[in-house]
Amino acid sequence: MATILSVSGSPSASSRTGKLLRHLDTRLAGQGHEVIPLDVRTIPAEALLGADFRHPAIVEATELFERADGVVIGTPVYKAAYSGVLKALLDLLPQYALTGKTVLPLATGGTTAHVLAIDYALRPVLSSMGAAHIVQGWFTLDKDITAHEDGSLTVAPAAIEALTQVLDQFSTALGPVPLLAAAV
Repeated sequence: MATILSVSGSPSASSRTGKLLRHLDTRLAGQGHEVIPLDVRTIPAEALLGADFRHPAIVEATELFERADGVVIGTPVYKAAYSGVLKALLDLLPQYALTGKTVLPLATGGTTAHVLAIDYALRPVLSSMGAAHIVQGWFTLDKDITAHEDGSLTVAPAAIEALTQVLDQFSTALGPVPLLAAAV
């Protein structure tokens, strides 16, 4: 199957966005994909904010994007846009880092007023980076995600149904890995 890079653009370690992504990673892995998690918040701030393209963490992140067949980008919505730490990372990647990739944009937020952030803020950036196919994204309300102290996560039934559909569409869009690519 495909190699998927699952990128959490949340600056918070206790983020619902990050926890939701890791929950969804399990489903993708269950479909036979290799899923590689990347929490942007773990990249040193001095590398991100100082635009240090040669910093080992930036080099490693760039290599992860190169290696991936598909990319899931998850972000909380702040001020009607995706997070600043995600923007900082995307700015440091090569201009066409998403060329040939299938991308699934996901967002979380406190109000439905931010539902269009995927289409009006995130999708244009992903497109400008050469994404081959940006599948229909999904916005999930914070109130539909409950993180428990034991590390488990509960997602409202309607939200999990919608997320399952977009994950399945993403998985289908990835298609089979060509034999030539698998042999490399």
